[in-house]
Amino acid sequence: MTAIAVPPPRFDDPARFGRVAVLLGGVSSEREVSLNSGQNVLDALLARGVQAFAVDGIPALVEAIRAGKVDRVFNILHGGDGENGVLQGLLQSLGVPYTGPGVLGSALTMDKIRTKQVWEAAGLPTARFERIPAGGDLAAAARSLGFPVFVKPSAEGSSVGVFRLMGEDDLAPAQAFASTYAGELLAEQMLTGGEFTVGILGDVALPSVRIVPAGDWYDYHAKYIADDTQYLCPGLDDGDDEASIRALALAGFRAAGCSGWGRVDVMRHADGRFMLMEVNTAPGMTSHSLVPKAAANIGIGFEALCWRILEQTVPEVVG
Repeated sequence: MTAIAVPPPRFDDPARFGRVAVLLGGVSSEREVSLNSGQNVLDALLARGVQAFAVDGIPALVEAIRAGKVDRVFNILHGGDGENGVLQGLLQSLGVPYTGPGVLGSALTMDKIRTKQVWEAAGLPTARFERIPAGGDLAAAARSLGFPVFVKPSAEGSSVGVFRLMGEDDLAPAQAFASTYAGELLAEQMLTGGEFTVGILGDVALPSVRIVPAGDWYDYHAKYIADDTQYLCPGLDDGDDEASIRALALAGFRAAGCSGWGRVDVMRHADGRFMLMEVNTAPGMTSHSLVPKAAANIGIGFEALCWRILEQTVPEVVG
C-alpha cells in the first residue's frame, strides 16, 4: 500500500447530506457507461445510509429540483452536458451543491484542444498536437506531426471516435469518420513510453495507475469489456518518478481550473518525460474504472470513496 497522506472524513452522519440525486444516464455517447457507474455509486451511498436516488438525465433532474426533492447532486453523467459546464452552470444558478469541478474547469477540460493550449501557456508538458477544424485536412495534420499519431474528437470521452494511425494506410477510416463528424478533431503525437492515469481527490493526487492493454492500445473494448487489461498501481516502481507524475497531474488539474475530484491522463515519452494528455471531470466508477483502483491502493474502499467525493459538497464550518 502506498504511503499518501489523506485527511480523514469530516463527519460520519449520512443525514448531513440530505436528499442526494445520483445523476446518471443522459443522452451522450457515454450513456451506457454512465448508467453502470451511477448504479455503483447509488448502491455505495445507500449502503452508507445516504438518502440517495437515481435520476436519469438533466431534464428529469430539473423536475426533481423543482419538486423540492434534491439537496445535492452526485454527478456521474459522463460526457455531453454532464461534463461541459452546462449542468454545472444550471446547478450553480439554482444553488444546488454538486460533485466535481465547477463551470470553468468542466467547460475547459471537455475540450481537449483548449485544455492543451492552457497547459502550454502554463509551461506544463503535453504531447505535440494539431487542431483539425470541422471539414479540415486530417491527412495534412497527421503528416505534419509525423506518424504514428492518434486522431480523436476534441469533445468526446471513453475512447469514442479514436483512431490510431501508424502510417498512410490507416488514414481512410479516420477520414471517413471525420467527413461525418461535426466537431473539431485533435491529432496528437503518439507516445510510446507508457500510459498512466492519476486520480485526484480534493488536494491529493492518488497513486498512479499504469495501463497495460493486452492488445495494441487502450481502446473502448480494453476499457470497459476486456478482462485481460492490466492495471498496475502504483504505476511506477521508482519513488521519484511516482512523486513526479502525481505532482504533474495535480498541477495540470489545477491549471485547467478544476477542483473536487477527477482524473488526469498522462503518457510517458520514450525519453522518460511525462506528458499531460487530458482531464476527466466525471470519471468512470465501473468495475473496470481506475480512480476506485487507485483509492483502494491507499485503503479507501469504493463506499468510502463515494462518501469522500460527496462530502466535498458540504461546506466546512469555520470556528
